[in-house]
Amino acid sequence: MQYIYALSSSHRTLTLSYGIGSSFPSFSPLRRRFISKHSSELPQNLSLRQSLKRLTLRIVQLTRRRQLDQIFKEIKIAKRRYGKLNVIVMNAVMEACVHCGDVDLALKVFDEMIKPQSCGVDNVTYGTLLKGLGEARRIDDAFQLLESVEQGTAVGSPELSAPLVCSLLNALVDAGQYNFKIMFSGAASLLHCFSTGDLRRANGLLARYGSVLHEDGSPSILMYNLLMKGYITAGFPKAALSVHDEMLQQGLKPDRLAYNTLIFACVKSENLDAAMHYFEEMKENAQKTIEVDLCPDAITYTTLLKGFGHAKDLFSVQKIVMEMKSSNDLFVDRTTYTAIVDVLLNCGSIKGALCIFGEIIKRAGQNLNLRPKPHLYISMMSALAARGEYNMVKTLHKRMRPDSAGTISPAVQIEADQLLMEAALNDGQVDAATRHLSNIITRWKRICWRSRGGMVAVRLEALLGFTRSMFSPYLLPESLERLTISVSGSEVSITYTESIVLMPFKDLIGHKVSPADPIENIMMPFKEAQPLIATLDLKKVVMRFYKDSVVPVIDEWGSCVGLLHREDCRELDAPISTVMRSPPPCVTTSTSIGRVADLILEKRYKMVVVVKYSNLYGSSYRSSLRAVGIFTSEQLFKLAIASELPAEEFPVQNITVQQFQDIV
Repeated sequence: MQYIYALSSSHRTLTLSYGIGSSFPSFSPLRRRFISKHSSELPQNLSLRQSLKRLTLRIVQLTRRRQLDQIFKEIKIAKRRYGKLNVIVMNAVMEACVHCGDVDLALKVFDEMIKPQSCGVDNVTYGTLLKGLGEARRIDDAFQLLESVEQGTAVGSPELSAPLVCSLLNALVDAGQYNFKIMFSGAASLLHCFSTGDLRRANGLLARYGSVLHEDGSPSILMYNLLMKGYITAGFPKAALSVHDEMLQQGLKPDRLAYNTLIFACVKSENLDAAMHYFEEMKENAQKTIEVDLCPDAITYTTLLKGFGHAKDLFSVQKIVMEMKSSNDLFVDRTTYTAIVDVLLNCGSIKGALCIFGEIIKRAGQNLNLRPKPHLYISMMSALAARGEYNMVKTLHKRMRPDSAGTISPAVQIEADQLLMEAALNDGQVDAATRHLSNIITRWKRICWRSRGGMVAVRLEALLGFTRSMFSPYLLPESLERLTISVSGSEVSITYTESIVLMPFKDLIGHKVSPADPIENIMMPFKEAQPLIATLDLKKVVMRFYKDSVVPVIDEWGSCVGLLHREDCRELDAPISTVMRSPPPCVTTSTSIGRVADLILEKRYKMVVVVKYSNLYGSSYRSSLRAVGIFTSEQLFKLAIASELPAEEFPVQNITVQQFQDIV
């Protein structure tokens, strides 16, 4: 059906005609043609499908932005316009609810879909709902849903399949609720799952539905991929590497996902030689089998880039980038470009990062999907600001809003303004830096002194001698009073007025222990922490928290299953297992002291459990992971005490302005 517009010569009015063909005179009046109902049904249905397809794409875009309210507004409008929506659209709405973490709203959408006059449900609907219940840790509800599918009582008659079970298992792995281990005994195989919170229900899940993941009586490649992902999520990437040998023993050939997971495990364990071995093996097998699905993809290259970038191996990074760009079958998308720039910046190659950034901007003119996100502008500005490239930072600051894709949040805009101020100060343009600081205060009303921009503001105030301070005295935190700052030329002198020396961790503990030493050298033995049993009621042990702010929790087998914090002790009649935080953050005995310190500071952990890791394929949970000690933030604080000297005995340090910024 075509919509033909013509202007009548006699009435000069716009007339709309429904007809087929366009052989009418340009200025002759058009007559309305009546087409049979049967001939118009197909175009109308086609138009409806296209409209619903556009609506689905719109929902996906809003889901990425987490605009759940806007999704339901547009769904309401679509229902008034089109009537009943199809299951594809409603599945997209449910996925949006799960992605935004609102599983209750997803259940309401599910209830609406199963009504008699609604669109109905399918396997995708159940998979999405199981994923949401798993991420929300509503395991009982997820089990009941799986049981209804198995018994054939579920609405829509979905089939119990591997993707359906994996939706729940994958969500549990991502949530860190379960760690997975596989054991073999002759021809029989058993996927054994051990839980950090509820071992009985976890074993029941896999004992009942694990066979669905098997192929011809043996574990499938999908099961091994879940196993490796579980080990990596649990913080034991080395265990995932041993799974490769088990796969080969079972006669399974790794697919692209398996190789990507293996390479990621190597990168996490900082074994880049093994990562390159699997990478070359992946390419070799792809050439032998002539399977396109086995060739390295953007995820493969991005994972390798991040690994070599963390190691600051610029030569390997450049080699991988050249291989990516020379591959005809690989499409370099925005995410991959962003990873390349971030890695080059981390390796100190500002010139290389600028070349790639320029390539992105050039290609974005032809493909809008390549327009960089604001994060990439911030990364470039951060690196250039540290070098004092004021003009380049100023240009990026100006072009970020019109040339970037996505929404620029207030936090990102604040950081961009502060980086502009830092670039000006590092370039020696104090007046320009002062002007930018004034604009920041006027626009944003505040500045956090602990942020990077706050440190720049402190430097600027010190260089001005505090004679032209733009801050009211009461707005300065008390912590700043611990420092006495004096300036002589380009030197900044700092006197500490308290016993806590504000210096990098590696400098503080260098005279006592080495940051490279294993944590087992200074950890507290686990028994000395006096762990609590998970089945006890909180009211029986609540007095313990007048002394300790956090206590480890163990199960009946003696395995550490969580941590109980003082601030979580609100319901005295509840068992400890319901109020503890699970799983506990864990590190192995061989983890370096510096890494544990970074983990406590970055994640704000009050306690980290040290576990002994051995016997991967043992017969029990305790044979694989056993808590042997703890390390707390209080212990870290004690290590950070340089001495017990009074304040007046602390020496004055003469350092440069750049060194002052690094120390603070």
